[in-house]
Amino acid sequence: MRCSAAIILLASAVQSFTPSGVIAPTLQSSVSNVFRPSSISPFEKRRRGGSSFGPVGATTTALQMSDEASEAAPASEAAPASDEKSLGAKIFDAYTRTANVATTLFPLWTVLFTAIALKKPSTFDFFTTEYFTAALAALMLSMGITLTPADFVAVASEPSSVIMQFSLCYAMMPGLAFVLGKAFGLEAGLLAGMVLVGSINGGQASNLCTYIAKGNVALSVLMTTATTVGAILMTPFLCKTILGAVVPVDAVGIAKSTIEVVLAPIAIGMTANKLFPKFVKAILPFAPVVGVVSTCLLVASAVAQVAEPIMSAGLSLQLPVLLLHLVGGLVGYWLPKLTGFGEVKSRTMAIETSMKSSAFGFLLAKLHFGDYVARVPSAVSVVWMALTGSMLAVIWRYIPVKDE
Repeated sequence: MRCSAAIILLASAVQSFTPSGVIAPTLQSSVSNVFRPSSISPFEKRRRGGSSFGPVGATTTALQMSDEASEAAPASEAAPASDEKSLGAKIFDAYTRTANVATTLFPLWTVLFTAIALKKPSTFDFFTTEYFTAALAALMLSMGITLTPADFVAVASEPSSVIMQFSLCYAMMPGLAFVLGKAFGLEAGLLAGMVLVGSINGGQASNLCTYIAKGNVALSVLMTTATTVGAILMTPFLCKTILGAVVPVDAVGIAKSTIEVVLAPIAIGMTANKLFPKFVKAILPFAPVVGVVSTCLLVASAVAQVAEPIMSAGLSLQLPVLLLHLVGGLVGYWLPKLTGFGEVKSRTMAIETSMKSSAFGFLLAKLHFGDYVARVPSAVSVVWMALTGSMLAVIWRYIPVKDE
């Protein structure tokens, strides 16, 4: 039964992420990488939930950028036929199509790597803490190069949705994690790990799941960014406040690591996007592949390092972690719905609330929690977070959204 959770996730991932008639847009960063649609018509804005903000200007996906580049290449050459592409352009087109499909199916690769990590943990011994930290920073950098200061200004133009989701992320989820941990009688170290999972920022995989669930992807990106930046203060504060009397917690160390792994890479990425836009545009088509590979290694490494505790913990740990993501997603949907938010925004907030950055939680537990087992819930969360997000996405994918 060592790979049972991974097998369940595999079935869900294959069903929910297989392209249906069209190839899904390529993502731009991290676990799912940050996806942003191109310019949206007013009708589309209303259909997606009435959001009046999104990326400023005619933002494009990495796939669209690469398509433009591949189409522009032959135009500059004196080709005999106007619609004939050069060999280099054809190769680049083939790459973008392949990368697009591979990125869309990222949960499948995540599950396969998880299964390998559970069956033979030594496979990922090479991926040390230094590599783990560097990979997380690379993912944050890949998010940063897609952002501009104008995106943060956009949050202020319609803050209600972001404030609601921020509250769900840093108020409801930590409290739910603590209650579930106590209800299932988890020992102090596991309880600390549960609360840590509830206290971290939203994961970038939520952006892809939001797209599949017909949510508002631009809003999802802004929410992920807001909780990621907010983690600098909120995660150490919550851990110290809730867990200070339970296990040793290095709040200062958590804040320092969050700045190093989150804030600095995002700031560098935004600066590069501002000062070197042509260079950023050139590397964007390659970001998805780097993001998928980095994510798979992060997940596999986290699972491999605590494979034995994961299996020995059994249902007493699996169930509370599953319920954390599942109940969190349901509350994240119904609370906004009951307080006047539309269907699309409610779906977006549900997925954002349910899907946490579990790999980042694992790193923080490893570096700053005194109890070894505190890192186990984050590793378990990697699997159930992806499964829950996939389930919500595939269910909503087939439920039409009425015009709002």
